[in-house]
Amino acid sequence: MTGSREMIADSRFVVHEPFENKGKWNQVFGNDHPIQIEIGMGKGRFMMDLAAVNPNINYIGIEKYSTVLLRAIQKMEENELANLRFIRMDAEDICEVFDKGEVAKIYLNFSDPWPKDRHAKRRLPSRQFLERYDAILAKDGRIEFKTDNEDLFDFALEEIEPAGWQLEAATRDLHHDERMLAGNIMTEYEEKFSSLGNPIYKYIIYRN
Repeated sequence: MTGSREMIADSRFVVHEPFENKGKWNQVFGNDHPIQIEIGMGKGRFMMDLAAVNPNINYIGIEKYSTVLLRAIQKMEENELANLRFIRMDAEDICEVFDKGEVAKIYLNFSDPWPKDRHAKRRLPSRQFLERYDAILAKDGRIEFKTDNEDLFDFALEEIEPAGWQLEAATRDLHHDERMLAGNIMTEYEEKFSSLGNPIYKYIIYRN
């Protein structure tokens, strides 16, 4: 673990003082392109694929586990992308890193389901996190959430209205939903689960 942290600390792809960049992320990238983030990016495949096909959008992948983030850094060393940066941090601190309206879109992919009821507020699509996202998302911003966990998806749907958000689109079988599948970029987990025949659940939400 110590080696992983040292490698992360030395990486030019990681923003090491993210709290100092609140409200100034366009300066980090050196342009005024919109900023999109993925919370819990895992090994980074989704973010890297998005960044590669959308050079006029800036992407930030957020991951709290050093060993997982290291895998993303290793991939970036093989295929560097100027419009992608990583942050190692806990998602609970998201409002300390991004200013009001600074983020154009938020992606939540295959988040930890935290199955015990007492941990519900830790789930990334919970109303507690939706309140945090509300503080940083642009007025016309969207959240896209994908999971293979039906219980988590049901929970996420139930949280939308109480949190003051609206459902734009949803599917319980993404890979057989032609409209929502258009332009879809898969994560590592998505490829694994869908290859086993497991349905992938997805929603897109916005604020009232």
